[in-house]
Amino acid sequence: MDMAVKIIILVVFFAVMILVGVRAKKKVTGVNDFVLGGRKIGPWMAAFSFGTSYFSAVIFVGYAGQFGWKFGVASTWIGIGNALIGSMLAWVILGRRTRVMTNHLSSSTMPDFFGKRYDSKALKIAASAIAFVFLIPYTASVYNGLSKLFALAFDIPYAAVVIGMAVLTGVYVILGGYMASSMNDFIQGMIMLVGIIAVIASVLLNQGGFNDALVKLSNVAPDAGMANQPGVFASFFGPDPSGLLSVVILTSLGTWGLPQMVQKFYAIKDEKAIKTGTIVSTFFAIVIGGGSYFMGGFGRLFGTAEDFTNAAGKMEYDGIIPQMLSDSLTPILIGVVVVLVLSASMSTLSALVLTSSSTLTLDLIKDNFIKNMDQKKQMLVMRLMIVFFVAISVIIALDPPTAIAQLMGISWGALAGAFLAPFLYGLYWKKVTKPAVWASFLTGVGITVASLFIESLSPIVAGALAMIAGLIVVPIVSLVTKNSQKDKNRVENIFECYNVNITVKKSKQLSSD
Repeated sequence: MDMAVKIIILVVFFAVMILVGVRAKKKVTGVNDFVLGGRKIGPWMAAFSFGTSYFSAVIFVGYAGQFGWKFGVASTWIGIGNALIGSMLAWVILGRRTRVMTNHLSSSTMPDFFGKRYDSKALKIAASAIAFVFLIPYTASVYNGLSKLFALAFDIPYAAVVIGMAVLTGVYVILGGYMASSMNDFIQGMIMLVGIIAVIASVLLNQGGFNDALVKLSNVAPDAGMANQPGVFASFFGPDPSGLLSVVILTSLGTWGLPQMVQKFYAIKDEKAIKTGTIVSTFFAIVIGGGSYFMGGFGRLFGTAEDFTNAAGKMEYDGIIPQMLSDSLTPILIGVVVVLVLSASMSTLSALVLTSSSTLTLDLIKDNFIKNMDQKKQMLVMRLMIVFFVAISVIIALDPPTAIAQLMGISWGALAGAFLAPFLYGLYWKKVTKPAVWASFLTGVGITVASLFIESLSPIVAGALAMIAGLIVVPIVSLVTKNSQKDKNRVENIFECYNVNITVKKSKQLSSD
C-alpha cells in the first residue's frame, strides 16, 4: 500500500511537469521567449526560479551530509551565507544592473555579455567553452544525489533513475524553454518549502526533540587529529572555522558568477520583480539552505564513521542523509522527500541544460559554424543541444568520478572563479580591460584544475580561492593594461544605458518595458 501511494505521488508530479511544458510551448514564439521567457518573468516566478536552481540534491544530500558531519550544527552558517550573500546581495548588487545592461546589449547569455561588453569574439567563444565543459560535472552531481534517495524509497536501479530524470526534464525544457522551467520552478519550490519543514521536524523528533538532539551531539567525541574540544560539533563555529568559511564563500559568492544563476536576472520583468524577488529568494534560501545544513549537522547521531566507510576505506558522505531519513521518516514521508529532492534537482537540471544549450547555440555554433541562422534554425539547434547535453551528462553520471560535493566544487570553482570578477566589475567599472578578463578566465580554471592534481588542495578550497583571486586579478591587470581611447568611447556608450531617464535613472529602478 505504501509503495502504491508513493508511485501515485510520482506519477502525478511527472504529469504536472509535462503539462506545464505543453502549456508553456504556446508562449514560445522566438529565441528570446525560449531562452529568457521574453524578459517578462514576474517577481514570484523569478524568485523561485533563482532559489530552486540554487538548491538541488547536491545541497540536500551531498553538501548537507558532508559538511554537517565535518562542522556539526555550525554548518547552518553555510545556509545563512547562501541566503544573505548568495541570494539577497546577489539580487541587490547584480539584479537591476544585469537586467539593464544585458537588455541594452541584446545579450541572452553570459558568454554573449562578455563578447559585447568587452568587444571580443574570442572572449565569447572561450567563455562558451568553459561554461559547457564545467556545467557537465555539476549536472552529474545532481543525478548522483537524487539516486541515493530513489534507491532508499523505491529500490530502483541508479541507471533507471538517471535516465528517467534526464528524459523528463529534457522533455519539458524542449517544449517550453525558460517559461516552462520557471513555471515548474514555482511549483517545485512550494513542494520544497513544505517538505523540508516536515523532514527537519521528523529528524529532530527521532532524537527526542531539538534540545535532546543538541545535548547528544555535544557528547560526540571529536575525530582523531582534531583538537580535544568537548561539545565541538554543537558549538557556534564547529571544529574547523577556516574550512567552514571556505564552503560559505564557494556556495554563496559562487552564485554571482554561475551562468545558470546570473541568467535569471536577464529575464526579470520590472522593478517589482527586483524588490519582491530579493525578499522571496532570501526567505527561500534561509528555509531550504539553512534547513538542509542544520539537519545535516545532526548526522553523527545516526551512525559512526565506520558505518559510512566503504570497503576501500573512504568515507561515504553521500550516504549520511539517506540514513538519517531512513531512521526518522515513515515510508509515505520518505516518498514525499523523494518528490522534494526530485523537485529541487529537476529545477537545477533544467537551468543547467537550458543555459548550456543556449550558450553553445548562440555563442559558439551561430556565426562560427553555421552562418545566417534564422530564429527557426536557432530554436531547432538549441533543442538538439539540450538532447546532446543531457546525453553527455547522463553518460558521466552513470560512472561519476568522485563524490557529490567534489563534483559541485569543481564546477562552481571553475565557472565562478573565471566569470564572477569580470562580470561584476563589468557592470560597475568602466576600466576593465580584455587582458584582465583573460587573466580571470585563466586564474579561475587554472586553480580549479590544479586542485585535481594537488592532493592537499581540495576542490572546495580551490573554488573559494579561485573566486577571491579573480576579484584581485581583474582590477590589477586592468590598471596595468588600460583601455584604448576607442574602447573608452565604446564603454561610455554602453554605460549610458544606466542614465536613460524613466521616472528615475535605470541604475535606480527598472521600467516595465
